[in-house]
Amino acid sequence: MQKKSILYVFCFFAGYLNAQVSDFDHIDFTKADRIALSYNKERLTNLPELAYKLTTDLTTDVERFRALYRWVCANIANDYGLYLKNNRKRQYFKNDSLKLNAWNDKFRRRLFKKLLKKKQTICTGYAYLVKALADLVNIECEIVHGYGRVSTTNIETLNLPNHSWNAVKLNGKWYLCDPTWASGIPNPKTKNFVFLYNDGFFLANPKLFAVNHFPIDNRWWLLEDNIPSFEEFLAAPVIYGNAYKTLELHNAPEQMHHNIKKNEKVAFNYKLKKSIKAEKVKLLLDNGDDTWRANPTSISIDNTFLKLEHQFKRKGFYDVHLYLNGDLISTYTVEVKAH
Repeated sequence: MQKKSILYVFCFFAGYLNAQVSDFDHIDFTKADRIALSYNKERLTNLPELAYKLTTDLTTDVERFRALYRWVCANIANDYGLYLKNNRKRQYFKNDSLKLNAWNDKFRRRLFKKLLKKKQTICTGYAYLVKALADLVNIECEIVHGYGRVSTTNIETLNLPNHSWNAVKLNGKWYLCDPTWASGIPNPKTKNFVFLYNDGFFLANPKLFAVNHFPIDNRWWLLEDNIPSFEEFLAAPVIYGNAYKTLELHNAPEQMHHNIKKNEKVAFNYKLKKSIKAEKVKLLLDNGDDTWRANPTSISIDNTFLKLEHQFKRKGFYDVHLYLNGDLISTYTVEVKAH
């Protein structure tokens, strides 16, 4: 029995090592994307018919899944107001399991009703719909529940799972994707949603995914080792959607906040999807009174490996934002003391 368990664990781990979209560099997703976008007025009243329309002219599972995923990202709007209301209610009931469960049941019914009628939802609805469509074409897909961190997340109150995404099995390996964050950007102030597809969340690198996704079930890290603790997850830097377009890996720093002495340096280390010119690497610094752009103190680029350092010559507290090719990638904080 023990040998069977060990074998199962080995096979499960072997089924996702290095699983990311680069496994399918030989696949052209143009046709799958074109099909997905050609059915942008389809409703959700007949999911089997929708799944058939999106996949019948495609020959591989990865293309079929791509068409389903791409359709969801292009047609389902993120209801940020609904997300905030759910968070408030769950925080309010967090110490009363009966009331929390009752709210979850009530909210789930409201959530799916709004998804079906208005094609609006939150992360749970996105993940559910991707799985439902994948199931209809016999592609193994799971909903992953856990914690997600974005720039507006208050880590002081992040004590309940707040995000959901998908794991999909293709060619015997498991892959991760986040249709909610891929679909577009909600405005935190107006709560309006803008469709803006981000391909970086499709079959993403698990090591990059782990910076701002923390699954409840350890299986869905899809990491062989170096699985972060929840405390390490909360302490990690803030990375933005552009990071998934630009970075293969975020290697260092592993923490968002740094305490250093005047004239010391902070080191940054990344693996890029494509090489970049040094002049396209910029920092934006904010000390609370002023904001200014700065060139890193040193930059080293070796093919797709980017290393940079920045020296802080004055004491103070700094927000440090990394920009690559004009896109905001990540944010860190640095407290510089005189001694």
